[in-house]
Amino acid sequence: MMSMSLRTTNDILDAIEHLPSGATLVVTQCGWDDYERLLTDLVERPGLRVNYDCGRLEIVSPGSEHGKYERLIEDLVTTACHALRVRLEKRGNATWKKRSISKGVEGDASYYIENAKRVVGKLNIDLESDPPPDIVVEIDVTSDSLHKLPTYAALAVPEIWRYDGRNCRFYQLIEGAYAETPASRFLPGLTGQMLADAIDLSNTRGQDEARGAFRRKLRNQMRK
Repeated sequence: MMSMSLRTTNDILDAIEHLPSGATLVVTQCGWDDYERLLTDLVERPGLRVNYDCGRLEIVSPGSEHGKYERLIEDLVTTACHALRVRLEKRGNATWKKRSISKGVEGDASYYIENAKRVVGKLNIDLESDPPPDIVVEIDVTSDSLHKLPTYAALAVPEIWRYDGRNCRFYQLIEGAYAETPASRFLPGLTGQMLADAIDLSNTRGQDEARGAFRRKLRNQMRK
């Protein structure tokens, strides 16, 4: 992790250009307007993750394995929603921010399920008036996302999934703080262990076999 005191957005952009894959840049003093300008300037760099907490700016350059895990988890979520016959709106690694509390965060994937109807067709979601995503996924193979949980809590994201390369843990927001839970609130019967098992299988037998095994396990869960 590199921690720097940079004066202008141009200084920050220059530092980002030299940020290696898997590294994190922290800027200790950054105003909200500068944060929003950076988001605009970085729109052509969707691989980065930009997080903001009351003046502290964090920019993460994820490793190449992020994309593989993101895509597979998205496939598994889509499969689960089809099996459970629930609506799904995918928002990828969107930026979730509220100027009123001076916080912004980007996960690796985000999904609307319970609130899917409320965001259908919306190109720009404003958390000052719109609901946050029901689930945000964090892939923690490059950096640990635990320090981001208070930001997600302040934004009222109901459920966080964290995958660290071995385990997948689910967290539910309860009275302003996250508590670990074995199963998803929004996808009944889906556990973190099921996602971790599917990812493990994909690494040895391929994604097609992993998706098939996941579908079978999910059907068995629904019969119980």
